Amino acid sequence: MTVRTRFAPSPTGMLHIGGVRTALFSWLYARHHGGTFILRVEDTDRERSTDEATQVILDGMQWLGMTADEGPFYQTRRMDRYREVIDQWLVEKKAYRCYCTREELEELRAGQMAAKQNPRYDGRCRDRTDVREGVPFVIRFKNPLDGTVVVDDQVHGRVVFENTQLDDLIIARSDGTPTYNFCVVVDDWDMAITHVVRGDDHLNNTPRQINMLRALGTTPPVYAHLPMILGSDGAKLSKRHGAVSVLQYQEEGYLPGALLNYLVRLGWSHGDQEVFTLEEMIQYFDIKDVNKSASAFNPEKLLWLNQQHIMKAPVSVLSDGLREQLLLLGVDTNDQSLLEGVANILRERARTLKEMAQTGLYFFRDFEQYEEKAAKKNLTADAMPILAALEAGLAALTEWDAVAIHEVINIVAAQFNVSLGKVAQPLRVAVCGSAVSPPIDATVALLGKASVLVRLQRAHRYIA
Repeated sequence: MTVRTRFAPSPTGMLHIGGVRTALFSWLYARHHGGTFILRVEDTDRERSTDEATQVILDGMQWLGMTADEGPFYQTRRMDRYREVIDQWLVEKKAYRCYCTREELEELRAGQMAAKQNPRYDGRCRDRTDVREGVPFVIRFKNPLDGTVVVDDQVHGRVVFENTQLDDLIIARSDGTPTYNFCVVVDDWDMAITHVVRGDDHLNNTPRQINMLRALGTTPPVYAHLPMILGSDGAKLSKRHGAVSVLQYQEEGYLPGALLNYLVRLGWSHGDQEVFTLEEMIQYFDIKDVNKSASAFNPEKLLWLNQQHIMKAPVSVLSDGLREQLLLLGVDTNDQSLLEGVANILRERARTLKEMAQTGLYFFRDFEQYEEKAAKKNLTADAMPILAALEAGLAALTEWDAVAIHEVINIVAAQFNVSLGKVAQPLRVAVCGSAVSPPIDATVALLGKASVLVRLQRAHRYIA
């Protein structure tokens, strides 16, 4: 059997990390088994679905690298197919027209509540043969009246539902539009889905869908319902916890591999390993190893993982991301050598590419002012002769590299009989604007001779 999984988001809101983790587990399972991963946009809710949310889904999946083998498919483009199945079921007596009015249904519900019964449709139109002229009708599926539905869930284990607790589901509204649960069934059937990986909020929909799949004469797929992701405080994940559009993580400078690495560890593990490449995730992942308990979102852990991935990423990946972040700061540069140099020199320190761009901004444009405390401490009258000697020594260099620059710093330190720090710190503040930077020799080398000399002259004027 060829494994066929699907990710089927609804574009009624932004794609956030809960949806991304569902997509990831589905994608990994297909990739692990050499199967097929399908992207399907469930956009039948036309009032709430938006083009913007649909585009975020497509852009987010592309950024994350979770390419689909088939799709994207759109439910709104399959309406004729849904109507075809509904018409067939009406002929086969597997579905029926329900003429119950809103008032009648509200009266039924009130009576059941008063009798302390679970509110549910009682099937009063199930065997109806007459037509109520002028009364709008919906189409309901004839759910079995007895027996059980057993879901051998890959995460939660064996779950049993009594058919007596399931009423006859509406599969088409009074305006003729098909409903979510019905469309899902037809889609999974037509697309030959073998494994459905989704959130456990869908578990209660599963017995109804299984019954409809059996009415179609097909074997239901294997189901795996993932536990929720909670905030660090145990509450339902919200924007303040990180439930934002996945593309915001791109804007904040996270690497896609780091985000996927973090999400795969929310409910799944492989020994004590924390940092995974995409290839390792595909190799090791098995849906049966997913924990049934909810996981907590920890933004600090995500930041840590992102830094681990930054330290190991190819410099070309970092330089591309750094350039995008610099554009957001108003800096447009195509100096690939400088971008790669800055990415390499800052990769050990930066937790995000956004942080890399912000802390390394002085490499790409001159700073407007010195950090006040750093300047007060380091750009002093005592530092004036040291900076002058540095300027002379650096100006005389014919080879501009970290080794030659380091030698100049050593010579100046020996000339004034001071520690290297007494030379490096004034130089650092003069050329970077603050007392913090990567190794000063490498920093000065990257800044370039012309820029460094101009900034040293400005430091002289500042002290004077």
